[in-house]
Amino acid sequence: MTTAAHVLILADGAVPAADELDRAWPGWSDGVDLVVAADGGARHAAALGRRIDRWVGDGDSLGAAGLAELRAAGVPVALAPVDKDESDTELAMAVAIEAAAGRVTILGALGGARVDHSLANVWLLAHPGLEGRPTCLLDAAARIRLLAAGSHALGGRVGDLVSLFPFGGDATGLTTQGLRYRLADDRLRLGSTRGLSNVRDAAGASLIVGSGRVLVVEIAATL
Repeated sequence: MTTAAHVLILADGAVPAADELDRAWPGWSDGVDLVVAADGGARHAAALGRRIDRWVGDGDSLGAAGLAELRAAGVPVALAPVDKDESDTELAMAVAIEAAAGRVTILGALGGARVDHSLANVWLLAHPGLEGRPTCLLDAAARIRLLAAGSHALGGRVGDLVSLFPFGGDATGLTTQGLRYRLADDRLRLGSTRGLSNVRDAAGASLIVGSGRVLVVEIAATL
């Protein structure tokens, strides 16, 4: 498989219209050169104006007719058994990792009828194969990323909410710029809600993580 600069994964949850995503997160789709659909996520491609490059899943959401339509369109289909250890979204993520994706964006990962699926998708951000690959879960209201030790841009629209949650343990050495409630070489403790509901005061906001990992949840300001 050829290397991909930006892989777009279409999961089977709710996906807003492309113009809503464009307004909330300008540049979110820049450089997309590989589109991977996870089972019923294939239904979102046409509305987004995208062609599916690969399809993976067990087919329980898309059904036989949908699979036949994909095959007729020449889309490579990798059908997995229903009884499996990975979710369909994780199978799609494996395709992105195999393609040496430089960046991964996942739509349809949040807000569906199954809260366990939404939580599982958040957990997938910790997949070891994504280390060093900027990855986010995205919808019109929220962008979710998992950031490891280092310096990170938190750029975006002034007024967006930015919540910081330690993931897997305490996060230390945290310093922010461009957020209303500043952290300066600070600690966020696992199980505390201290990092909830900060506000981006500058488009060029940033975060330094000394140790640990931080789940960054950005909520788009009202447009």
